[in-house]
Amino acid sequence: MDRLVPSLIIGAVILTVFVLMALGWRARRRRQSGLARPVLAPASLGSASVAADGWYVATTLADQPLERVAVHGLGFRARATAAVHLEGLVLGVQGQERILIATESLRGAGRATWAIDRVVERDGLILIGWMLGNTPVDTYLRVPDPAAAAALLAGVQAMTPEPATITAEGIAS
Repeated sequence: MDRLVPSLIIGAVILTVFVLMALGWRARRRRQSGLARPVLAPASLGSASVAADGWYVATTLADQPLERVAVHGLGFRARATAAVHLEGLVLGVQGQERILIATESLRGAGRATWAIDRVVERDGLILIGWMLGNTPVDTYLRVPDPAAAAALLAGVQAMTPEPATITAEGIAS
């Protein structure tokens, strides 16, 4: 009986924290509901010049590396594939439909060490800057195979319409 009251208080605090987290996530999704939907990848794409398997880490608002995009299937980490096609970059996140980041939507590509709550070795993430409708965003991918990561980065950089400067916070176009 001596531990019942403190246990109930701790349980209530933990439950309150989870409820507040859920409300915060729902509020973020509501604030971001005006963001454009990503373009779905058409089935008629040709073969990929470069393809890599790895993990989708996050998509954030550009120049706001702690502001995760939480809508349209971009909110959660998952296994992913990325493939460079003539039309752009196709991103396939497990559990979501494949999206096409068209060549004209790309802002640049580079390397990053951290994204939101994920820190890896120096330059362990691939950072892809692109336009989601009229909103500039940065997508972070983790490709563990160094050769595949380098090929994917080079393929995306070759598609970028104009060179972009990579900064510590992301891509300055």
